[in-house]
Amino acid sequence: MLKFACCHDVRQYFSPEHTHVLRGIKRGYERECLRVDVTGHLAQTPHPLRLGSKLTHPWITTDYAEALLEFITPPSADPAFPLDFLRDIHRFTARQLQDETMWAGSMPCIVGDDKTIAIADYGSSNSAMMKVAYREGLGLRYGRHMQTIAGAHYNWSLPDEFWTILKSISAAPGSMQDFVNARYFGLIRNFLRFGWLISYLFGASPAICKSFLQGRSSDLQELVPGTLFRPYATSLRMSDLGYQNRAQDQLHVSFNSLAEYTQALETAIRTPDPFYEELGVREGDHWKQLNANLLQVENEFYSGVRPKRVGQDGERPALALKKYGVEYLEIRLFDLNPFVDIGIVPEQSVFADILLLMCLFRPSPPITAREQAENDVNKARIVNHGRQPELSLLVHNCEQPFRPIAHALFDDMQPFARMLDAAYGGNGYATTLASLRTRIDQPDTTPSAQVLAAATEHNGLFKFALKQSRHHHDSLLAQPLDAATLASFEESVQASLAEQQRLEALPQERFEDYVASYYA
Repeated sequence: MLKFACCHDVRQYFSPEHTHVLRGIKRGYERECLRVDVTGHLAQTPHPLRLGSKLTHPWITTDYAEALLEFITPPSADPAFPLDFLRDIHRFTARQLQDETMWAGSMPCIVGDDKTIAIADYGSSNSAMMKVAYREGLGLRYGRHMQTIAGAHYNWSLPDEFWTILKSISAAPGSMQDFVNARYFGLIRNFLRFGWLISYLFGASPAICKSFLQGRSSDLQELVPGTLFRPYATSLRMSDLGYQNRAQDQLHVSFNSLAEYTQALETAIRTPDPFYEELGVREGDHWKQLNANLLQVENEFYSGVRPKRVGQDGERPALALKKYGVEYLEIRLFDLNPFVDIGIVPEQSVFADILLLMCLFRPSPPITAREQAENDVNKARIVNHGRQPELSLLVHNCEQPFRPIAHALFDDMQPFARMLDAAYGGNGYATTLASLRTRIDQPDTTPSAQVLAAATEHNGLFKFALKQSRHHHDSLLAQPLDAATLASFEESVQASLAEQQRLEALPQERFEDYVASYYA
């Protein structure tokens, strides 16, 4: 039903003269987490200056809320580097938080109304004010609670030498960048078809604290007083309760080509929305949102995977993609694992590497509107009911049992695990794939099932997550940084503060002119 036909270019990559190029894969992580006070409430304090400037620090910043930390690792071809560096960021940060801790889970717990969720403040420069206005707009459009959800993003790119060999083997016409773009978008389409595997295997948000709903009705059940859940859910973070907001259903962004994708985003940031127009853009000098269009900026469009390109300073993402092509992919489906002090386990990147290679080499026809609806249904079933016995998914508009589909995909991934093991030596990829495969038939071993069990044992999600947060904090404090690493972080803090001061000392054009030039 879902068997992979091993094509010529895959077989070529099994030869010793070619597999070595996979060692050039670059990886990086972005990890978000909330700062909370000693009682587990959302921190009301500013971003600590001891962590540097959130506008200019390369590794430590914030996402939407002032209390939502974001840690970024530089890209590296060393598979161990991203998590090692991320651990160093956590160890440094834990020492700067004093009476606060980093929340262990993806979903926040004790939160008040929107007024208690402060938007991140980046300073007085135009670039800083634009970040704030954009976040004001997100809060206005979707509510601030959705912007307190945390996750982990995996950044991934293949080396130039890989593409050179693959293009030669494929005898593909056209420019190298056109070839790379087409293959990355083929990968993305297959990831949209099969990325639900990540939510099943690594989802860790099957429950939420009742305060997150702020009195809104839902079909969730009560696990214990104060904790709501779906019995077989894997990742409510990726459900309609989390990032998958229905307000973007009308966008219809196509991943069938780079041209269609960038054109859809360009159109969305220039097409007025009557509801957003009614909300208004400005009240005097206060910007409520950057514009009243379907999207304020391209990154407002939420997808489980994004094609990315680092552009020139101030260049819009869609324009950079259009001009220079795809540079790397951002995988956005990972929940935080509350059992781990840095929220991410090594198996995540190992599995993602295998899955992404399978998605790259597997045939990937354009996604029709009918298939997109099918993909959306499958994703919703996994995040809401993934561990349900007798769960079925849609395959070519027919109901098929989940477990055989999942096993067939694991069968198809095995050659790519062997390919990566040939590149790096050992059998770590194949062993990890085999271990993760057992979760298909043993759903109680998934992180989502373990979180539910722990929340029940601790008489609520909040009590469990607070205990884990304090435990992780103590664990990180017990792992001292060496003198050189500590000095590097302290230097980066001072450099970021100086850079923000430099930017703010520069002449600033009128903010409305700055915004207009951004969209020009």
